[in-house]
Amino acid sequence: MSFMRERPINALTTEVMRRRHLRRVLQIEEQVYPRPWTHRTFISELAEMRNGSRYYMVAYVDDVMVGYAGLMFSGNDAHVTNIAVDPEWQGRGVATEMMLDLAILSHERGCEAMTLEVRHTNTAAQNLYRRFGFVPAGVRKRYYENTDDAIIMWAHGVDTEEFMERLRLIELRRPV
Repeated sequence: MSFMRERPINALTTEVMRRRHLRRVLQIEEQVYPRPWTHRTFISELAEMRNGSRYYMVAYVDDVMVGYAGLMFSGNDAHVTNIAVDPEWQGRGVATEMMLDLAILSHERGCEAMTLEVRHTNTAAQNLYRRFGFVPAGVRKRYYENTDDAIIMWAHGVDTEEFMERLRLIELRRPV
């Protein structure tokens, strides 16, 4: 599934992640995470897409992959498994665009809520998630490999028109 929305980043497109994308996905993964997921982990996650319990996407600007993101569906919830942007492209709205796609997909699938964990020191990501209606709901102590804590965040009402209005406002307010 690729969302055909007007995007402010010149020629940014998204598409479903496939095995052929993994070499570049792993390069980004290794740049942004101290303990990156392995090739085997991604293969396992992609296999779960067949039964509809996962969704992974990649983002391109022209022919350069600049990021990827994923969701895991559980009951009426969507769990953001990861959002990663190549460091050279961070701060340019790529994560916002991918979050918009994940949020729209979650709404379209009838999810009532979205959740995620974010490193307690990653204030830029926390601010992004707050724009989407996520609020802190707890802490997972020593969640990350280097013993960093994770903040658990939830966005409720994903299935409502109010949530979609929030997404429309995010789209309207992003830089052109």
